[in-house]
Amino acid sequence: MQKRVESLTRRLGVWGATGLGLGSMVGTGVFVGIGVAAGVAGPMVIPAVVVAAFVALCNAMSSAQLAAAHPVSGGTYEYGYHYVHPLAGFTAGWMFLCAKSASAATAALGFGGYFLRIFGVESHTGVLLTGLAVSLGITFLVLGGLKRSHAANVTIASITLLALAVFVVTALPETLRVRQEHLSPLLPGSRRDLSSFLQACALMFVAYTGYGRIATMGEEIREPRRNIPRAIMTVMAVTALLYLAVALTAVGAAGAEALSDAASGVAAPLETVLRGLGHPLPALVVALGAMTAMLGVLLNLILGLSRVALAMGRRGDLPAAFSRIDPKGVTPRVAVAGVGALVCGLTLLGSVRLTWSFSAFTVLVYYALTNLSALRLPAGDRLYPRVFPIIGLTACAFLAFWVEPRVWMTGLGVLAAGLVFRFGLRLSFQK
Repeated sequence: MQKRVESLTRRLGVWGATGLGLGSMVGTGVFVGIGVAAGVAGPMVIPAVVVAAFVALCNAMSSAQLAAAHPVSGGTYEYGYHYVHPLAGFTAGWMFLCAKSASAATAALGFGGYFLRIFGVESHTGVLLTGLAVSLGITFLVLGGLKRSHAANVTIASITLLALAVFVVTALPETLRVRQEHLSPLLPGSRRDLSSFLQACALMFVAYTGYGRIATMGEEIREPRRNIPRAIMTVMAVTALLYLAVALTAVGAAGAEALSDAASGVAAPLETVLRGLGHPLPALVVALGAMTAMLGVLLNLILGLSRVALAMGRRGDLPAAFSRIDPKGVTPRVAVAGVGALVCGLTLLGSVRLTWSFSAFTVLVYYALTNLSALRLPAGDRLYPRVFPIIGLTACAFLAFWVEPRVWMTGLGVLAAGLVFRFGLRLSFQK
């Protein structure tokens, strides 16, 4: 028998929700993910950024209208339960926990890479240990509640946007000078492997999915039917333009191969690009901005993940302890601690490309279920035409299987393990 539990307090307005989305999106995707995707598709990562933005926009519209109609913690986990089927809800929640925990681990490793670069250190072990330490630190910050986390998020997002502006302005002259050499594969008549391009689209899609944090925290946003759609659309517009500007100047100035090597080596591609161009001071600014960005992503992911774990605990898909909220109604402490432990464990894998690719597959499955839920919305709750969730569902289902086969096979195995876990948990509740 499910018990009624306490609700979290609605503390965020439209600007707070927008800051939450920006803090979630402007981070790992732009500072690390572009370099990872460049290693797969070369200069074609630039149109991949555009295609991924369009797919993400369709998904964002589905998330916005679902969150406006059903503003509770849990995001697509709750929407799947409410509009499709309990197993669809569980699949969404389980895949979200897997996907975004992997994204959080990528952010932690990215922070470690940029941090050590400031001191001229290139050490895989150092990156791993630094990432582990910052994962623990952010977990303790989130345990303090949303008010403290929101103040930190606003500061982090501001520094990050400034650093990216510095990168674009510094790299642009070099891009204009050598663009023919580095961007020639984009010209008409050039050939590029279609499978590599589609894989890059899947990888870049992950970079846009931070808007989902606004939906997963719908229980804590004031006037959700008005504020959630506005915040999500604002975040999508800002990040799409920003990602395109950074991808164009980074690939144009340094070349896709150099960008990819920096991402796989020290997890600090943008800083490496500026140092290679002979701009040490702007490189330092970008490194500092990247570090704050990774902190922002890590902070917002742990916030969002803990709210999904809270919702799953309420419905009995995770142990009931995850549904507990502190007496002041500001944070689900057990859920935050559990999520923090999972992120720390994934950080110990120590591979940016592996964690990012795994996140790509699982998050595409998650948003396919988001769009399926949006298609089941009653007409009175629908804010946008049905064509957008149809496009989003088709694109997510298609792109999910363009990541490396070992990654999506692992993802399916993780889903199967989750379903077995749920079945066992349900049996234990019945005894």
